[in-house]
Amino acid sequence: MAFASIYVPNFWVQAVVRAEPALRGYALALIDGTPPVWHVVAANEAAQRAGIKLGMAKAQTEQFSGIEIRQRSRTQEEASHTALLDLGWSISPRIEDTAPDTVTLDLAGLHSLFGSEEEIARQLTQRAIGLGLNINVATAANPDAAIHAARGSAGITVIPPGEEGLRLGSLPVGVLFPTPEMLETFERWGVRTCAALAALPVLELSERLGQEGVRLHEFARGVRERSLVLAEPTVHFVEEFELEDSVEDLESLAFLLGRLLDQLCARLGARSLAANAIHYQFSLETNPPSTFEKVLSLPVPIRNSKTLLKLLRLQLQASPPQAPILKIVMAADPAAPRVSRGGLFVPVGPDPEKLELTIARLSNLVGEGNIGSPELVDTHRPGEFRVRKFLPSLAEARRQVTKVAPSAGFRVFRPAPRASVTLRDGCPMRVSFRGLRGNVMAASGPWRTSGDWWRENPWQQDEWDLEIQFDDAGGFSAASSRRWEPAVRTVSAQIPKRGLYRFYYDALQQSWFVRGAYD
Repeated sequence: MAFASIYVPNFWVQAVVRAEPALRGYALALIDGTPPVWHVVAANEAAQRAGIKLGMAKAQTEQFSGIEIRQRSRTQEEASHTALLDLGWSISPRIEDTAPDTVTLDLAGLHSLFGSEEEIARQLTQRAIGLGLNINVATAANPDAAIHAARGSAGITVIPPGEEGLRLGSLPVGVLFPTPEMLETFERWGVRTCAALAALPVLELSERLGQEGVRLHEFARGVRERSLVLAEPTVHFVEEFELEDSVEDLESLAFLLGRLLDQLCARLGARSLAANAIHYQFSLETNPPSTFEKVLSLPVPIRNSKTLLKLLRLQLQASPPQAPILKIVMAADPAAPRVSRGGLFVPVGPDPEKLELTIARLSNLVGEGNIGSPELVDTHRPGEFRVRKFLPSLAEARRQVTKVAPSAGFRVFRPAPRASVTLRDGCPMRVSFRGLRGNVMAASGPWRTSGDWWRENPWQQDEWDLEIQFDDAGGFSAASSRRWEPAVRTVSAQIPKRGLYRFYYDALQQSWFVRGAYD
């Protein structure tokens, strides 16, 4: 059996630095308490070298030059802990949620996938950097030895089986997390290292300190065996950031959104997942307080933070919040990553991510809902359709490739041009539209349709299919051609001398229109 423990030293500080990477090179002190009584609860090494002490008042801390002061963020600590769990699940499906700053992994059966224990520890360290965490990793034959080694030794520690007591001996007894009373007793006895504690006779230690003393003695020797309390994997990916000063302009907001997206994508990558949608919520500086919520729906799962940021910026440019922003909450709907497999004779389509970005830019210009793929609506209303999100599918491409011969189609005129129709005994005999005139050679109809009488836009139409023989001089005249747009003139100029068209009479408008032409 082999176990690995991941420990995040100075966890409270790292949680804040993970949200603000620019603080990584500064002396940082965290304060907490009830206003106006603030005191220092954590500080990094640079701040401690500058003279910052735990418990120091905020006013006293502000007298030190070059010290960055931040409030402790429990929200960021929760997000960092979740990222730590994602790091563990990226290697092993069996992990224990040991503490907010510690997780323990069962490495059984993983050597064939990731290599030796040292190689696994190295991969964990590299992946943690992408998650914004600096960690210690230790491996041992039992979980508690790995936990205590990770808490007491920086970097990577690999303990061979049987050497647990020897490798833990030089660590301070505080890594075993005794109670304050027990630690004070050890200090009076002069027991400051695990080796000194392991050298004490266990019987006399039990008489003086009870079972807790025996448990610590086993920890110091590295011989305590137990099973892991396994944590249930979750698919909850949320990142939050609370601003000290409100943000109004899009550029500053995009910088913060990019940082949160980097964190989300790193966590998704650790779990071999991608984002199917991005939900974001802004707390606005209004009276009373209000929120601004949006959803960025994606055509395919995406894990590229730069692409997601561009899409978010385009969406916010089209519909920006109406007040300064105080807090950002961003969540990702996880999904399996996109797998593309093309065929030998299937044409290469555009990259879905680049296509979505292009569509978003066009939508920003022409308006949301005005770009996409037409889709018929389940109704009898003629010509009714809606626009849905465009995404070329591989199945559709295959259907296009395997199509042997073109089939007859109907070309709809939008908008339908008005027409002049001469009737004889209720049947169309001669028509004219778009400068064209001709005789009806064959007619089929009418087909009467009506509906939506309960709405503001009902319809009542009589449709006819007409075969028309156009006059020899029925082409575009100079006068008529000037009345139409160039595109319309081009379409009309291509109409043959004889054709099959669908006309309809709108009883509500009391006018004739041309629905379209049969190819």
